[in-house]
Amino acid sequence: MPASDAVDALHAPDAPNRPTLLLTGASGVLGRALIEELAPRYRIVCLRHRSRVADPRVEEVRADLTQPGLGLLPSDLARLTADVDVVVHSAAATNWKAAPEAIWRANLNGTTAVLDLAARADAPVHHISTAFVANPLAPEERRRFPGAAAYLASKSAAEQAVREAAVPTTILRPSVVMGDSRTGRIAGAQGLTRALGAIVKGQVPVLPGAPDARIDMVPQDVVARAVGELLRAGVTGGEYWLTAGDQALSQGEVVDVCLEFAERYGPRPHPPRLIPLESVHRLLLPLIEGPSFPESLRRRFHTYAELLLVFQRALPFDSSLGDAHCGTAVSRDDLRRALVRNLAAWSAGPGGPRRAPHVSYGAAAARRLAS
Repeated sequence: MPASDAVDALHAPDAPNRPTLLLTGASGVLGRALIEELAPRYRIVCLRHRSRVADPRVEEVRADLTQPGLGLLPSDLARLTADVDVVVHSAAATNWKAAPEAIWRANLNGTTAVLDLAARADAPVHHISTAFVANPLAPEERRRFPGAAAYLASKSAAEQAVREAAVPTTILRPSVVMGDSRTGRIAGAQGLTRALGAIVKGQVPVLPGAPDARIDMVPQDVVARAVGELLRAGVTGGEYWLTAGDQALSQGEVVDVCLEFAERYGPRPHPPRLIPLESVHRLLLPLIEGPSFPESLRRRFHTYAELLLVFQRALPFDSSLGDAHCGTAVSRDDLRRALVRNLAAWSAGPGGPRRAPHVSYGAAAARRLAS
């Protein structure tokens, strides 16, 4: 047990006296890490939709963010209203391939319904948003990537609903949540993880953006620790950036780490060519969307372009990590080590380089993309 966990366990309330914490999004990447962080001090009740949490430390209640009143049975609503002491709202629609209106329903209407429940329970709400609300898409990007546009706009609107709530609230803005900093493990494969894996496999001849553009990623346990410290300190107001800030790795550094990691499995892949953003919409995407490219290749590059256009910034985010009651700041070296461990965990899975053969784009397609 890490020393910090031992201290928490030492000062944890007895089970009958633990406050009740309502957690949404428990089956997600951050949700799993939050259970690890919060279970010693809280009785956790998880609202879940289709995917069971299946953790003996929590109680599960079936709900649906997209339904009025969260789709709760009247008996469940009455019990939660009576029992809940604090709410951590981590659930969100993050699948950018979903219809924009479905993303809005889950992220805005769902947040409003959680706030209504919290008001009935007179419980403070800690709302997990995203740092990328500060990274709005250009009009052309909104047209090409309606799912990402709906995600960012709905998260921004949800933040405003939280600010106007009838109960005390915090807004917590993590950047890209990586796997655990020590083990690299993550509850589910994310789009960015798959994109980095494709770089390791040499399947990405081009990427949008400059080498010095920042890709802000923070390990899940670092984010969860910051959330836990805020809760344990009784903080019930403010907005917090759970980001790497000026320590975020650049796109060039991320690519270098991926290529160095790839050498564990064979020759170092050819590095992807980085395309300036102003050329992405004018040249790259129209080329990929043309009839000469296979549909599978078109979808793959469209996804990678969407992710990297949203998740890169020229200027660093603010960061609250290391501030009072807000976890520990991360260094660039910490992030490089965490990225290597994340790649190692990914490589041991079904999509890793040992189990997946190298996929060729075809000589003609590769020449067109890299030229």
